[in-house]
Amino acid sequence: MTPDSAVLGDSEAALFGAYELGAAYDEMIGGDGTPRPHYSPLHRRLRQTSPDDFRRRKAMTDLSMRQDGVGFTVYRADEGIERVWPMDPVPRIIPAAEWRQVESGLVQRINALNLFLWDVYHEQHILRDGVVPARLILQGGSFRREFVGVDVPRKIYIHICGTDLIRAADGEYLVLEDNARTPSGVSYMLQNRQVLKRVFPALFNDYDVLPNDDYPAALLDVLQYIAPESASQPTAVLLSPGMYNSAYFEHSFLAQRMGIELVEGRDLFVDGNRVSMRTTRGRQRVDVIYRRIDDDFLDPLTFRPDSALGVPGLVNAYRAGSVALANSIGTGIADDKGVYPFVPDMIRYYLEQDPILNNVETFRPEIPAHLSHVLANLEHLVVKRVNESGGYGMLVGPASTREQREEFRRALQANPRDFIAQPTIQLSTHPTFVDGRLEGRHLDLRPFILCGERVTVTPGGLTRVALPKGSLVVNSSQGGGSKDTWVLAEGRS
Repeated sequence: MTPDSAVLGDSEAALFGAYELGAAYDEMIGGDGTPRPHYSPLHRRLRQTSPDDFRRRKAMTDLSMRQDGVGFTVYRADEGIERVWPMDPVPRIIPAAEWRQVESGLVQRINALNLFLWDVYHEQHILRDGVVPARLILQGGSFRREFVGVDVPRKIYIHICGTDLIRAADGEYLVLEDNARTPSGVSYMLQNRQVLKRVFPALFNDYDVLPNDDYPAALLDVLQYIAPESASQPTAVLLSPGMYNSAYFEHSFLAQRMGIELVEGRDLFVDGNRVSMRTTRGRQRVDVIYRRIDDDFLDPLTFRPDSALGVPGLVNAYRAGSVALANSIGTGIADDKGVYPFVPDMIRYYLEQDPILNNVETFRPEIPAHLSHVLANLEHLVVKRVNESGGYGMLVGPASTREQREEFRRALQANPRDFIAQPTIQLSTHPTFVDGRLEGRHLDLRPFILCGERVTVTPGGLTRVALPKGSLVVNSSQGGGSKDTWVLAEGRS
């Protein structure tokens, strides 16, 4: 379907061209071919922008990212390839009323997940009551038996969460997954806003957009909130695997914005269950660690003994309460994709509320009837490994080959607990600049939630775009890009 020329304009529509609407929900253009009300000013301005002008602004966007050192690393065939962060200059816009619902749903969800984690590492009521299968948790690869009975600061396990949302064809926001271990992408969200203000400032003239630049300060507040009570002026650090990590730009960006030290495992040591940092002025006590290292590599004395990234003795210091960690050890079981189908049940169990945001329909192959259904419909489903991320370990049925489906068939039959399957949902689309014009591309949204003295959801989040035509994989490591995400102030939606 093509919007009629009365909408796009005969002479001004070159940037849009023959903009096609498919079965997916389009964020900007309604089913009748006209722009949605909150997009009308942006649509009008884009109609008045020539393809050459927009091409120059896209080039300025790429140059700004390159000059600011905004990049990420893709690892393929044991080789790390540094790439400039890809950003599309057409922003995604969310009206205030829509955002209120999303925000409420995200607050509800992280509260339930934190209650769940406290429960499964203590009394395990939800397991005893049969709401969540005990075997699913206790045999989960991310469940840390070492932390059963350990009290974490303020009873908060997930301090930073990135929950991925998609839009179904009817426009409903659905939760695709929760990232509760070491979620990434917030630095790109912040950088996207700064770059768009620089290269296309006129776009902001027509809108009252809520700011997102207070995220680093809010994150620092969370870190200080969970510090040991004995620390009157707590010292926080950001623990990174180092410069060869794919998200190292984000690590250095956030540390700088918060005014804290960026450290690696070799910079820290434990003495008498107290963590200290090596500095040019001698040792300095560390009270809070924002760690960007997975559990397995955090402490070679407790987890993987071959890890050179962690800090020997850190786990004992954490258990003793002399240092706080964000996120806590053991949060991985909450974002295990096999546990994901039970989050709505957690909300009802702990909060006695109905979920505000629904899950995507999910099949659990460990259930024989579900396995039979999945095996019979591989070409129609998306199959995911429960402990993979970044678009890896995934089969997109409609885009798969016979060989790929047979490979997943064998893996499903061998280890059904390692997978979930979901219907192939046509993620919503959005005008995106490709080959000199605007074309619809599929996208998702990763809002960032902070849990400290209160729960804070940063307005907007990271919108990720699948740049290849028809692709549903939005991850940057798989060829995806990004957009600035605008949440409108009340009264402008």
